[in-house]
Amino acid sequence: MRRFITITVLVWLAAAALLRWAPVPVGASPPKEEGLAIVVNQANSMNELSMPELRTIFLGERSHWPNGRRITIVMMDAGRPEREAVLREICRMSESDLRRRFVQGLLTGEILVSPKTLSSPEGVRKFVFNVPGAIGYMRPSDVDASVKVLRIDGHYPNDAQYALRVPERNER
Repeated sequence: MRRFITITVLVWLAAAALLRWAPVPVGASPPKEEGLAIVVNQANSMNELSMPELRTIFLGERSHWPNGRRITIVMMDAGRPEREAVLREICRMSESDLRRRFVQGLLTGEILVSPKTLSSPEGVRKFVFNVPGAIGYMRPSDVDASVKVLRIDGHYPNDAQYALRVPERNER
C-alpha cells in the first residue's frame, strides 16, 4: 500500500511538472507582455544602467550612486507580477532566496539597508519622487513626470529589445 501511494504521488508530481512546463499549444498566442520601467528620482544624474549594474543594485551589492548619495531600493509587495519579473529577470532568484540574502547581508554587514516594500505603483512613484537616492520599478502606464525612467542596456521599456518584461495588466 505504501509503495502504491509513493508511486501515485510521483505520477501526480510528474504530471504537474509537465503541465507547468508544457509549450503553448499550436494556434494559441503567448501571453502579451509589456516592459517594466526602472525609475529613479528626477534629480538622479543616472540616465542608463546595464543589467549587471541593475542586478548589483537590487541585490544590495552597490549602496551608493556615483554622486555619493545612498541608494534606496523600493519594491512592490510579494506576489505582484512586477515584483516577480524583478526577481526573475534582475535578481535571478526566488522570493525566499532574496529574503534570505538580505537577512544574511544585514547580519554580516555586507548589506546596509534592506529594500523598502510598498503595495502599489502609486506608492512607489511617490516614494521615488520624495527620496533622491531611490530606485524602483513600475509599468510604463504608471509612470508620470515626477520620476525618471532609466534606459537599461540602451533601451526604454517600449523598445522591442528591452529585456525586462511583465505580463500585460488585465483591465477589468
